[in-house]
Amino acid sequence: MIAIGSAIGTGLFFGAGESIKLAGPSILLSYAIGGIIMYIVIRALGEMTVHEPNAGSFSYYANKYIGNYAGFVAGWNYWFNYIIVSMLELTATTMFLDYWFPNASHWLIALNILIIFSAINLMNVKLYGEFEFWFAGIKVAVIITLIILGIYLIINNGHTSNNTSIHNLWSYGGFFANGYSGFLLSFVVVIFSFGGTELVGITAGEAENPDKTIPLAINGIILRILIFYIGTLAIILCLYPWSKINSHLSPFVDVFSKIGIAKAAAVMNFVAITAALSSLNSGIYGTARMAYSLSQQRNAPKILGRLNSKGIPYMAILFSLFFIFFTVILNYLYPKQIFGVLLAIAVLAAIINWVIILLTQIVFRKKVKLENIKYKIPLYPITSIIAIIFFVMIIITMTQMKDMAMAIYIAPLWLLVLSVGYWIKDKVAKHRFTSACE
Repeated sequence: MIAIGSAIGTGLFFGAGESIKLAGPSILLSYAIGGIIMYIVIRALGEMTVHEPNAGSFSYYANKYIGNYAGFVAGWNYWFNYIIVSMLELTATTMFLDYWFPNASHWLIALNILIIFSAINLMNVKLYGEFEFWFAGIKVAVIITLIILGIYLIINNGHTSNNTSIHNLWSYGGFFANGYSGFLLSFVVVIFSFGGTELVGITAGEAENPDKTIPLAINGIILRILIFYIGTLAIILCLYPWSKINSHLSPFVDVFSKIGIAKAAAVMNFVAITAALSSLNSGIYGTARMAYSLSQQRNAPKILGRLNSKGIPYMAILFSLFFIFFTVILNYLYPKQIFGVLLAIAVLAAIINWVIILLTQIVFRKKVKLENIKYKIPLYPITSIIAIIFFVMIIITMTQMKDMAMAIYIAPLWLLVLSVGYWIKDKVAKHRFTSACE
């Protein structure tokens, strides 16, 4: 359920509007290709996770198979990525609530939501799991209902408007309505939608039977992509001409409003809120577990490794929540601009994570005997190489997008900060070792 919940969030319910504007109907192909690439990444992670489950996930594996520096960079980049994603989902929730409360203060809503989810994550991991189960369950149930309702409306288009038709997929400029350039640009937003699927690896450290549950969750990714992304967007594109969809709103809410089904629009807005809150919940969980794992690797202060009586890394959670709290301040100061900036940074940070997973898996294959690997990725190493090339292409594409280019310049600076941090940590560790020997 975490695998479903973390992957179905703001990227689908809000970001889909922007990606439809970029690619038109060919967005369906973008999600199909992006989904295959993400399946490769998670299968690569799955190899290592089933072989040795660990809450540190790919940071732990990078540390073990490549070296301490790789583990340090992987772990802190993932922590940073999910701080940004948590901030993004929190901001998105305030935007979705504008549907009912247009005059409400975003920063005040963000503060109250953060207090509630801080309490959930600090209580016990079972409670976190229960919340995630129900959040994900709501999304799945409503999306399936949406698909069934959408098919009914398309078949009986007289009940809505004359604009409802399967012909919408090619009647407004063709399938590649904005050309191949628009198709390529859409991958940037599409890839963000798949962020969070790698949380499967982190949950393995607290799963009862990871040998069975992790492969089951990973193998279901293709089906989830077909239903939750391609299926739902195909319905939306058939219900209303893609060129008339407002890219600044959730396309699910916008389309149902325009075809005259206000109740369905309200329900979809509610689901979009639960989707964002679910991803926020997963984000707090994931970023705290990574901080805890970094302390176990001696790549973070020891204090982050403290557990309470229930086994929860409470100091790591509080540490992460401190940074997520800046969302409240940013929503107070820059309520209009904050979403786009966070999205750009989140996309690049996620790509760095996924490339590290693929590179670590390549080294893992060289160091572990093939017969000892229980859960193998198909067509290795071709699949891993194709995925790496794809992500390089995405980074190049981002340089051509005004709103995304800034993240490209931030990335080298961020990696430099991590490198300096590692150098300082290494110097301190060596000094302590020398002092102990004396």
